[in-house]
Amino acid sequence: MKQKLTASFIRVDGKDAKLAMAHMYVAFIALLLGGLAGLLQVLVRSGEFTLPLGIKIGYYQVLTVHGILLALILTTFFIMGFQIASISRTAGAFTNVQRKIGWTGFWLMLVGTAAAAAMVLLNKATVLYTFYAPLKAHWIFYLGLALVVVGSWLLCIMQILKYYRWKKENKGQTSPLLTYMAVVNSILWITCSLGVAVEVLFQLLPWSLGLVERVDILLSRTLFWYFGHALVYFWLLPAYMAWYVVVPKVIGGHIFSDALARLSFILFLLFSFPVGIHHQLTEPGIEGFWKFVQVVLTFFVVIPSLMTAFSLFATFEMRGRELGGKGVLGWFKNLPWGDARFLVPFIGMVAFIPGGAGGIVNASYQMNQLVHNTIWVTGHFHLTVATAVALTFFGVAFWLIPHLTGRTLTPKLNYLGNVSGILWGIGMLIMSLSMHLAGLLGAPRRSEYSTYGGAEMAYDWIPYQIAQAVGGTILFIAILVIMYIVVQLIWFAPKGEEEFPVATVAPGAEKTPAILENFKIWGVILVALIVFAYTMPIIDIISNSPAGSKGFMPW
Repeated sequence: MKQKLTASFIRVDGKDAKLAMAHMYVAFIALLLGGLAGLLQVLVRSGEFTLPLGIKIGYYQVLTVHGILLALILTTFFIMGFQIASISRTAGAFTNVQRKIGWTGFWLMLVGTAAAAAMVLLNKATVLYTFYAPLKAHWIFYLGLALVVVGSWLLCIMQILKYYRWKKENKGQTSPLLTYMAVVNSILWITCSLGVAVEVLFQLLPWSLGLVERVDILLSRTLFWYFGHALVYFWLLPAYMAWYVVVPKVIGGHIFSDALARLSFILFLLFSFPVGIHHQLTEPGIEGFWKFVQVVLTFFVVIPSLMTAFSLFATFEMRGRELGGKGVLGWFKNLPWGDARFLVPFIGMVAFIPGGAGGIVNASYQMNQLVHNTIWVTGHFHLTVATAVALTFFGVAFWLIPHLTGRTLTPKLNYLGNVSGILWGIGMLIMSLSMHLAGLLGAPRRSEYSTYGGAEMAYDWIPYQIAQAVGGTILFIAILVIMYIVVQLIWFAPKGEEEFPVATVAPGAEKTPAILENFKIWGVILVALIVFAYTMPIIDIISNSPAGSKGFMPW
């Protein structure tokens, strides 16, 4: 049951709410269009369907639309909107100057998104969401991506400025946990997107403009994966924000430990960067020693992941026992399974367990050889970002959007929210499981049905491709349900006040050490890890490249 609001109900500032909602509009438009592209993709891939109404858009073009809109645009816009609202709710309203920085960032991101999307739709940027060279896109596509990155930096700066203003006005006090988490994720995003910014501005954009004849492909891939793996944690940490702070309030419980939550975020920040080369284990241009080092460092991320699992289930158990749960698992049935704000993110939490196990396979030096560049990897992404993260975001949207628009999540919409989460879980179970199984048989990660190597081999994969089409269809139905809920919560649901749930720390929890907020120390450690992990590999790549520095610097 949803809790009644009290007199202490705190709203996000109205001006901040408008900025946060602007991001939500773009995010859910991206969800609808990207989801439609995903549906077309799995239908065509099954070999049983062609695109409807004589549509001539190519398979890889649809794949590019699906990847960019969902993995980059939906996530980035939603995360920025959620973090802006979280900081405004817990640290107070932004200043007018900070809001101007934020709006400037939003419009830069929107213009960049439109520019990049236009090139993809015109079939001038069918380069997939990884945009690996030697695939080349129109220069406007790369410029659009650059604008998205720069705009996001401004939004992060807005949030960091607010954090330091709060610290200045509240000297000696521990910052609000949600604000702290948002700032850590902003620092992570600025740091990781430097890699893709260098790749785009100094390699791909000059190359597409004809200013340089060629680029160092291995260097571009290394810069991308410096960004690409940390991107996973940029997606994940906002979900952790909801799991640590929001979900405990929804179930009527408390945060198990403020210090543990902050420490896990710091560890994610540190372990997000010196690990990208584990995506390049099959590439011969990187010395084996550095591959081994980054594989080892990759497994360190298990530590904050297990810390999070322990904290969450400790919170669930304490609350379940408060409500009368007995025995080893008796507390489990007392959780609020009828509340979409809890059930939908919980399904995402459960999906993250096999998703994390698959990640261990991907990062393992030997096991990676079996699944590298097969559709197993796609199935893994769909368990992590497309289920654990996406369902948490949807669960957040069900209360955040009505909070920002001054409406309420009605019992009917709450019911539909549960339906959408269950549909998503079923559809993803079918689709992702078939992807993992087909990947073990060697099915390629990105390949249209008609281009499979041979009729006999393709026949072995047909049942799995059909299963993916079935799962993808169920997922698109879930998207339609979610879009209906979102439209209702923006414009048609009854006027009222929906709570922004923020839990308090459990009584008796240890005081948070001040060192966790000393970003000077963590910044030095972060830079040291990046320098250690990447300096020698990049020097080796540039010095041994046929293109040399000419392919790296446009001048």
